[in-house]
Amino acid sequence: MDVDIWAWVGGTQRELHEAGNTGLAMAVGDVPGQTLEGRFAQLDVVAPAVAQNAEAMGRPWLELFARYWHLLGRVGDRANGAVAIEDAAALAEFARRADVQDCPSAPAAVETLAMAQANTDGPGYASTRLAALGAALDGIGPDSLAFSGLATQYVLALLDAGQAGEAVTYAEAAVERLRGAEREASWELGAASARALLASGRTEDALAALDAATGLKADDPVAKDRREALLKSHALIILGRAEEAVDALPDLDVVGDHPREWVEWARTVRLLTGSGSIANTWQLGRILRQWIAYFETVGGHRARFEIALTAGHLAVARQGLWQARLLADYAEAVLADLTSTESLPERVAELRAAVDAAPELPPPGPRDELVAYFDAADGRTADPERWVGWLWPLSGTDLEATRRHTTTLGFLGFPEAGADVYWKTIAEDGDPSNAGDEDVNYLTGLLIEAGQDERVERLAARLPETRSHLALARLHRARERWEETAAEAEAAVAAEPTLDGRRLWSGAVQQLGDNAKAAEILRPLLDGEEGEEEDVWRLIVLSTAVEDWPTVRAAAAKLGMPVQPGEGPIEEEWHLVRVILPAPDGSRREVLAVRTGPATARLAIPQPRGIDYNAGDVVVIDPRPLEPVPEDEEERESFVVPFGAVTMLRPGGYTSWFFDGAAPSEEEWAEFNEVLAERGWPMWVYSDENYRVTHPATGEQLPGVFGWIALPPAARPADLDAVLDDVTEQWSHPLAWLDLAREVGIEAERHERISKEYGL
Repeated sequence: MDVDIWAWVGGTQRELHEAGNTGLAMAVGDVPGQTLEGRFAQLDVVAPAVAQNAEAMGRPWLELFARYWHLLGRVGDRANGAVAIEDAAALAEFARRADVQDCPSAPAAVETLAMAQANTDGPGYASTRLAALGAALDGIGPDSLAFSGLATQYVLALLDAGQAGEAVTYAEAAVERLRGAEREASWELGAASARALLASGRTEDALAALDAATGLKADDPVAKDRREALLKSHALIILGRAEEAVDALPDLDVVGDHPREWVEWARTVRLLTGSGSIANTWQLGRILRQWIAYFETVGGHRARFEIALTAGHLAVARQGLWQARLLADYAEAVLADLTSTESLPERVAELRAAVDAAPELPPPGPRDELVAYFDAADGRTADPERWVGWLWPLSGTDLEATRRHTTTLGFLGFPEAGADVYWKTIAEDGDPSNAGDEDVNYLTGLLIEAGQDERVERLAARLPETRSHLALARLHRARERWEETAAEAEAAVAAEPTLDGRRLWSGAVQQLGDNAKAAEILRPLLDGEEGEEEDVWRLIVLSTAVEDWPTVRAAAAKLGMPVQPGEGPIEEEWHLVRVILPAPDGSRREVLAVRTGPATARLAIPQPRGIDYNAGDVVVIDPRPLEPVPEDEEERESFVVPFGAVTMLRPGGYTSWFFDGAAPSEEEWAEFNEVLAERGWPMWVYSDENYRVTHPATGEQLPGVFGWIALPPAARPADLDAVLDDVTEQWSHPLAWLDLAREVGIEAERHERISKEYGL
């Protein structure tokens, strides 16, 4: 991107603010931060909304900006591959439009397409990437901020093409071109140069290049430290400096949320375990299997191949030979999804040879006693990976061994293998209609987890009516087909009113938006002993949402919860809670509230305009705390329990009004708070101690304060204007409430002047 793009962004934000589109203006400025800081839940909501608004407003540059940052969030840290290629190609095509091609950010669309292709199959797309990136680089000079990003991707494409020497030369030339334009290379380009040196066998030079690049400005500053440390660790272990490599290696909790780093981290860890510097455990194997599953969902074909081979060799090293065999089979199957498979079959064969050459671990006891040994094993210290290997010869012939073996396979991330064994035992070698509920439930769960939906349907067709409907309901629930789930669960309950059936039926009906019916389905649990405490709580939530207060009171009584007698709404004053609600930008917002009943809370904090809730609103909460109560007594005294909001129960009708200005004295502020509290008008300060305003006469930076006041429906905006005018009249510096002044039509010009003079 050219630097002018940021001036354009600022100008666009001002235009949107002036047009009254404050929410969109704020979103535009926050989208890059959401991408770089990994706030992807927000990004996936906000960026498409900005792009849609931009398209409707006829602002193609803004649309390109939003689409680019959203895509970068997908193909960057999240390493989306095949699932993003179509969108990346569409963005690159959009960037070539006549009304967009002059936008400074247009060349970056080529970069995101190259990244998506690299994530899918780097070597397979190497020549395609080189051609597109080369053409884009021909159209810009080193004075463009797009240059470093495109050059970085070009170096990485050369590496994937097997041209490490050319990659070193190109990276050095790109850095020199930037120097000639009096520009500095990005850290990413410096790191790519180090990678090229590493691939060329010049490891010491790679380390020197990485150290030289450490002071360069990063395009992704949030990721720089962990990426730099990981690359350094990899180089150090190649040099045999294991202790330094371990010290440099980012911890798993650092890289665990960043798929872009997983392949390199796994390779580095394999080298470190080989040197004895890091423990090679079954937990590591389980994590790598989870990473493989992630890359399946995003189309990272090369990544899943590489991690499968790495995990396979690690499994051999700890004698988890059954896992290594499955991973070799998996890696071989991935070859069909890759465009370039040069040397890959040989690498799979190498893993298989390592498996065949490794000795099997002897079991801990006689074969016919292994189930008893399994049951007696310490659940905290036992190695489930070894137990899978020991039980495998029995699995499929001994039902008790099969249960333990297949469920452990699923736990370790291999539900497909477990499902195949269990399926043969229950459905092929036996009659599922004669199998126990436990076996049918285990098998159904494994089949669903393994994605073997057709087998679930075949199993259901051979089960008695109730269990058949339940199996299909579980399948539909897992695939979020709520109407089908409700229909099958209802049929199951009609045949036999089981607890599982009611839970499935009620949950599906709730997802379809009918809380009253969902509660009605669970209501019979109050009259018997079948349900558990969580079922009663769920009934309380559902009944509260539809204001069925008799049921709420009956359920509360069943739980032994004291509630004031009566027939109407439960509106008591219990204790402060934190309610977690959705924010317009896709994030979650925490609001202080007063719990008023088993599943209700009244919000106590004014919210800014544009949010769908405010002080005075009563919301239904999920009574399961989102955080555990601290064990430390001192921490517990100040702890306010957080609960998730379920739905709005009763809006309070409050309207929020913004105030802003220089902070008053402590006495003035105390009076301000007292006056508002006397009237029952909630107020909350949103500024922090770093907020400053400018003294209009001296230019001095003064402590500032801004926030919102919530006005109840019985009060008029003019009432608030008069109170604010009276209480702040003698302040050393005036307070501004511009929107309120405009609403009531009193002294709006004065508030505009205050806002301008103090730089509010």
